[in-house]
Amino acid sequence: MKKEKTVWIKADGEAWEENKPRITTGLESGADAVLLNPEHVQKVRELGNIKTAAPVEEADIIVVGINGEGDGTGKLPSDFADSEDIAQVQRLAREGKTVAGYVVIKNKKCEQFAVELGKSCDYLIVIGTDWKVIPLENLIAGLQKLDVEIIAGVQNAEEAKLALETLEHGSDGVLLDTDNLSEIKKVIAIRDRSGMEKIPLVKARVTKVKPVGMGDRVCVDTASLMIPGEGMLIGSQSNGLFLVHSESEESPYVAARPFRVNAGAVHAYIRVGEKTRYLSELSSGDDVLIVDSEGETRPAVVGRVKIERRPLMLVEAEVEGTGIKTLLQNAETIKLVGSDGKPISVAALKDGDEVLVYFEAAARHFGIKIEETIIEK
Repeated sequence: MKKEKTVWIKADGEAWEENKPRITTGLESGADAVLLNPEHVQKVRELGNIKTAAPVEEADIIVVGINGEGDGTGKLPSDFADSEDIAQVQRLAREGKTVAGYVVIKNKKCEQFAVELGKSCDYLIVIGTDWKVIPLENLIAGLQKLDVEIIAGVQNAEEAKLALETLEHGSDGVLLDTDNLSEIKKVIAIRDRSGMEKIPLVKARVTKVKPVGMGDRVCVDTASLMIPGEGMLIGSQSNGLFLVHSESEESPYVAARPFRVNAGAVHAYIRVGEKTRYLSELSSGDDVLIVDSEGETRPAVVGRVKIERRPLMLVEAEVEGTGIKTLLQNAETIKLVGSDGKPISVAALKDGDEVLVYFEAAARHFGIKIEETIIEK
């Protein structure tokens, strides 16, 4: 399973009033931690629930090196075994403390010191000066077998994207240093999408659209707002899932509900991460996957699941010579996504129309992709 990326906010200036906007924006946007002036740790805890990092033992994460050998002055010992910072990190680790090493990378020796310091840390914060990708690649390679998370210093969303995507792994997180509050929101949006797979969608030709009577259908209401083009992957067969559009478009009949996907009958599968689940299994607090017409994905949390008895419509389609199907509520507001990326109502759907689906040759057992013969029809 992919490790979730993190965003830390740098707010360690002397003046509380200057730091506070960064901290509150980070809190409101979903930042994971904040690097602080030691005097401000308690004030941040009064603002909200977020991890505090500071060079003081009262913090959730104790930062070592920010005022010592790791400050970028170049005053490193010739033998790292004599390093006071490394000795402090090792002592705190023995005491069961959560520790972050902090190193400004000015030259090769600083980079080598960062690797040595990181060997005893939970986190390694690295701040670049005139470097971008190469030192970060070296640090990732040097520490990849150890249980330490690399947090790269960045100043904007562009640098954050680069840091999080360096090599296949990327840094484990970023420390954002900016007074631009909009940039904080952009970086957190990048974090939310980083590591998320792009799902290959293909065209399927509709072969049958037929009312089939009453059944129990599921509305998945999320804690996120979706935009036109986004929905969820749903189907009666785990290897063939239709992109069912969100209710993000206005209708003559009802107001838009951009948090909702009217997903289909209770028996249907829904793609969740790299697995599938039954719609009937979902409940508040579960994770689901939002997918757009380009196959880009992002996570969402289920806020509510509504199961109600409604008239249903059978939709069958063919892709790569294989038939796939799903049952959807028979209503004008229920839509699939056409091959042009635009929503198409099931009420207007007809034989020969092309819709976007996810299709795979392998079957799934308990939601996990496997190589065996499973026939679903």
